[in-house]
Amino acid sequence: MAIGRKKIYVVDDDASICRALKFLLITFGFKVETFSSAEKFFSDVPNSAEGCLVLDIHMPGLDGWETIKQLIKSGCTRPVIIITADKNGHLRDQVLDAGAVGFLQKPFNDQALVDLINLAF
Repeated sequence: MAIGRKKIYVVDDDASICRALKFLLITFGFKVETFSSAEKFFSDVPNSAEGCLVLDIHMPGLDGWETIKQLIKSGCTRPVIIITADKNGHLRDQVLDAGAVGFLQKPFNDQALVDLINLAF
């Protein structure tokens, strides 16, 4: 079931994750753009662009934590969903406290991601 052409930005330094998420989300009817770094995302996507950001927390350079801080500081209200392979049990609360609308640990259920994105919109 397609849910319209809502825009999703995927930022993950793992190219295979970007490809898999792009394929998955297109299948669900989303428009998807992928980025291998937060720096590339910030240089290519204007702050005013609508959409949901699916963001890896651990990346070289600007990591997920700094990316969330930069988005909030800039006044951006784009919803952020954090994905991570980190198994730290306290990470979920920290991420949600930092301003993310959702959190998933890799590997995660495809439907769980789609449900979180739909909630974010």
